[in-house]
Amino acid sequence: MRLGVADHLGWAVAVTAAAGHSVVGRRRIEVVEPGVSAAPLHYEGGRLDVAATAALVAAVLASAVRACAAALEDLANALPAPVLSISLRSRPPDFPEDIAVRRRAPYEARADTIMYRHLLAELAHARG
Repeated sequence: MRLGVADHLGWAVAVTAAAGHSVVGRRRIEVVEPGVSAAPLHYEGGRLDVAATAALVAAVLASAVRACAAALEDLANALPAPVLSISLRSRPPDFPEDIAVRRRAPYEARADTIMYRHLLAELAHARG
């Protein structure tokens, strides 16, 4: 099985395909738990100081780890064969790590989705 993931703000679309390229399934994956801000840098980051933004991002990231791990587990359990590869959009190699920089344009508009994309890649890699 092959898995393709197109991330959006707070959610993603997962499409699985068999070896012959036939689509096996499509599903929406929530990348944060209900009630958690999907855009801590884009929406809240400009209203909070750097320390509060960093704390919010850490809380959202912890939620995203739980939500994404559960979604990948559910997906793997629903498939008739193991996932052999995953395709995601790449993270820009020069994207800043510093929260203070990510809060500013042009980074703040993409910082949240890139955070989720990076997390999905890490979780998929950890699953093998």
